[in-house]
Amino acid sequence: MAPQVSHPVFARFYARVAGPGLERAGITRYRKRLVAGLSGRVIEIGAGHGLNFPHYPAEVRRVLAIEPEPRLRALAAETARTVPAEVEVADGRAEQLPVPDASFDAAVVCLTLCSVADQAAALAEIHRVLRPGGHLRFLEHVQADTPGMRRVQRAVDATFWPLLCGGCHTGRDTRSAIIAAGFTLTEAERFAFPETRIPLPPATHILGTAQRPREEEH
Repeated sequence: MAPQVSHPVFARFYARVAGPGLERAGITRYRKRLVAGLSGRVIEIGAGHGLNFPHYPAEVRRVLAIEPEPRLRALAAETARTVPAEVEVADGRAEQLPVPDASFDAAVVCLTLCSVADQAAALAEIHRVLRPGGHLRFLEHVQADTPGMRRVQRAVDATFWPLLCGGCHTGRDTRSAIIAAGFTLTEAERFAFPETRIPLPPATHILGTAQRPREEEH
């Protein structure tokens, strides 16, 4: 059994302060785009306290929401009871998903791949549980565009940021990692969020879709 992931201080801060702060800054419009057009069986990895749940379209038959942090998982279960979509919340880690091969039509990660312990292993697991032709939807903050901010990201990631933010790393090259995991990148939009005068280490985001190649059916 995988060890439990417990970040009690961060979980309370995220649920009460950071999460609502992101919503006020306008992240809801990106959450809606993240899941728009999905259908069938969906697995959401790192569901937090369920802020994506209200936005799943009616065509989604079932959502399995994986969340390793127990406090956030309990809050996600409460949220699941209030939304139209059929959402099951379960314990699990991205690097060891408790589901069979090729069992989902789509996977969703939202501000998750920055904080997993092993990004390559997590993406390999997502690839495994998607059916051939299935889609990965992602909304993540990533490596900055400028050399100066990348140096800042490396500095904060090597010191205090992961400790304070539940294992989060600001400077991961997630786009390249998705491609290296065997996905075909079909769409990726880069943008700054939130928009501030002073650039912040976690401001560079990508929103997009990648596909597990269909030829793996053969």
